[in-house]
Amino acid sequence: MDTELFPRERAQVAPGAVHLPDWLDAARQRELLRACREWARPPAGLRTVRTPGGGVMTARQVCLGWHWYPYAYARTVADGDGAPVKPFPAWLGELGRRAVSDALGAAEAAGAAYDIALINFYEGDARMGMHRDADERATAPVVSLSLGDACVFRFGNTRTRTRPYTDVELRSGDLFVFGGASRLAYHGVPRVLPGTAPAGLGLTGRLNVTLRVSGFPDAS
Repeated sequence: MDTELFPRERAQVAPGAVHLPDWLDAARQRELLRACREWARPPAGLRTVRTPGGGVMTARQVCLGWHWYPYAYARTVADGDGAPVKPFPAWLGELGRRAVSDALGAAEAAGAAYDIALINFYEGDARMGMHRDADERATAPVVSLSLGDACVFRFGNTRTRTRPYTDVELRSGDLFVFGGASRLAYHGVPRVLPGTAPAGLGLTGRLNVTLRVSGFPDAS
C-alpha cells in the first residue's frame, strides 16, 4: 500500500467533499482501533442492523452518543439489547473538528458540536448500498475515518443513487469529509479490498468511523 512512486494527494471529489489520504498516522490508527474494540463490547455493542423491510446490512455497527437505527435516532439500542447508547467522548469531537478544519477550513469547523459516531465493521464480502446521511437536524459536515482494509467508496450526487458518481479508494488512515453542497449526497461502499490492511495494525477487515452533528435539542 506504500509502494507508489508519488505520494497520494488530497483531492476535492465534489464541492464540499474532500479526500485527505494518510490523515491518521500509524500510532493514531492503533489508538482509534483500540477504542473501537472497547466500544464494540456489549452492552450496546456491535450489532447486525436490520431494515424495516426485512433486509440485513452486511456491515455490522455500533453507535456512540446517539443510537441510529433505520431510520431514526434513540438514546438506547432500540433495535438491539435495549441498553443505553455508549457516550460520545469529547476527544472524538475534537478530532472531528480538526478533520473538518484540515479538509474544508477553520470556518466550517467552528461551532461543530459532534455528538454522534456510527462505527461500521466490514468483513471481506460486506458492502453498503447508496444512501444519504439525512436523519440528523444539523447540516455540519460528515467526517469519515477509515481503518484496516481499503475499500471502494462511491460518492454520488444529491438527486439520485445512480450516476454521476466518483469511486475513491479509501485506505487505512484516510479521511473523507463532505459538507456544504455535498452534505446530502448519496454514497456507499460497493467493495472492500481484503488483505490490504497495514501489517502492523492488527485488523482483518475494515472499520469506518463516521462522525455527525445531530442538532437535536437534548444533544449533550
